[in-house]
Amino acid sequence: MLELKNLSFDVPQDNGQKEIIKDISLNIDDGKLVVITGPNGGGKSTLAKLIAGIEKPTAGQIYFDSEDITEKSITERANLGISFAFQQPVRFKGIEVVDLLRLASKKDLSIADACEYLSKVGLCAKDYINREVNASLSGGELKRIEIATVLARGTRLCVFDEPEAGIDLWSFNNLITVFEKMRSENNTIIIISHQERILNIADEIIVLESGKISKHGKKDDILPSLLGTASAVGACIKMEQGGTL
Repeated sequence: MLELKNLSFDVPQDNGQKEIIKDISLNIDDGKLVVITGPNGGGKSTLAKLIAGIEKPTAGQIYFDSEDITEKSITERANLGISFAFQQPVRFKGIEVVDLLRLASKKDLSIADACEYLSKVGLCAKDYINREVNASLSGGELKRIEIATVLARGTRLCVFDEPEAGIDLWSFNNLITVFEKMRSENNTIIIISHQERILNIADEIIVLESGKISKHGKKDDILPSLLGTASAVGACIKMEQGGTL
């Protein structure tokens, strides 16, 4: 279980400190798919980076499986079983996809095993296995390769920062399938997203506004109020691709 206790994060400004995250306390149970949404600038991505260890809180504690990880580095958290996928995946010039998957898994994966991870995210393995992770790849391709590395790592807590950003419809539909499959395998998943179809597959939804949690509950309790009416939810489910909140 992930537990946040009275978590705060400030950044310095010319006229003092600005609060980005304000005294958040939160529990996320194992095996849940939780979507964090809310207005732009509300602190969603910052909260994800605090969980991953990219940023350190100004105050409060973070516990993972009852262990205080507040002061642990990104690497230490990764070794404990926490993965983070960036909104804009990093490009690695000179590194081939197969090598990236091997680094992620910490194993000397065979070509067949590496190809299996690519297939899970909807990529034709023979077209990508020896490609460099560089500017020749599109945003959607990079996103799917990054998710393949998360799958290869096999971590228990996966944090995704706006995974739908900059990808095409086919890639988006495939992402939904990947997330549902990960949840079925009892992974704990936190997704930062505005996307209605991602919200619709959540077990729980957290609404973050001005650095504070304004709503937190089961999807069926929270989503209708976000979309306006319960009938809008039904219409959203039938849409080939939902809009954003």
